[in-house]
Amino acid sequence: MNTDNLNPEQQDQLLCMMLIQQHQQIAMMGLGKLQNPATGEIDRDLASAKYAIDTLNMLDKYTKGNLPQELKGFLDQTLTTLRLNYADEKKKGDDNSSDDSASED
Repeated sequence: MNTDNLNPEQQDQLLCMMLIQQHQQIAMMGLGKLQNPATGEIDRDLASAKYAIDTLNMLDKYTKGNLPQELKGFLDQTLTTLRLNYADEKKKGDDNSSDDSASED
């Protein structure tokens, strides 16, 4: 990724967005909604998903009032989507295997 044409503030915003996306992907893998690229399998690990969601929640808490509106909106939307998917998977029980349904965006 070429970030040469971005100013330092834009670079920081891009890095923050990438951090949010990484944790979103970890959570979605843990929820059984995305394939694990390392194994090629769909694995359901709610503890891993919860850890990723909790990490994003902490990021939201500690950056309160310091994120640009667009980035704050992205983080809020990501957290809402992940929380809803987590609640849905939690209702299914911790021992159920994953299904192949796509996540709602």
